[in-house]
Amino acid sequence: MTEPSDRTLSEPDEAIMEATYRALRKHGYADLTIKRIAAEYGKSTAAVHYHYDTKDELLAAFLDYLLDQFVDSIHDVATTDPEDRLELLLDELLVKPQENPDLSIALLEMRSQAPYKAAFSERFQQNDEYIRYMLKAVINHGIDEGVFDDVDADHVTRSLMTIVDGARTRAVVLDEVEALETARRTANEYVDAMLR
Repeated sequence: MTEPSDRTLSEPDEAIMEATYRALRKHGYADLTIKRIAAEYGKSTAAVHYHYDTKDELLAAFLDYLLDQFVDSIHDVATTDPEDRLELLLDELLVKPQENPDLSIALLEMRSQAPYKAAFSERFQQNDEYIRYMLKAVINHGIDEGVFDDVDADHVTRSLMTIVDGARTRAVVLDEVEALETARRTANEYVDAMLR
């Protein structure tokens, strides 16, 4: 698995991504329009269209932006300790979404469009592959260091992703924010049972 591309955004692109973030949180995917993004951007719709021809193109770029933000948050971690890195990853996946429930709703709406929109599907697939890669790498590193038991790292990774995906879906669909807290505890129990 390779790193997501080292995309660098121009200042206007960065501002449009931040405006998209705010507009998605306010209006959700279903009610998101270029006009609403432009309002958050503080410029005309023509200014947004100068950079992105369609809303779907903009949203595909936004999904790239979110993955880059996730990758940056992981790379900023100073520790190489496998246990600490695994805890950090699980916090990023199950604690951080509690800070932005409106964004979680919008992302689930976008995810539901993935079967019909190839650009969305590709981005969500890339995101999932990268997160699985990071989890598996941390688990394998822990096994190599003798910190974790010698297990099938791929199986453990997929199981953790099932916990994450299930909790995120429950949190949004059933408006059950505590599902993320429960899943975080469950992930710890699973890690203890399987890796220690």
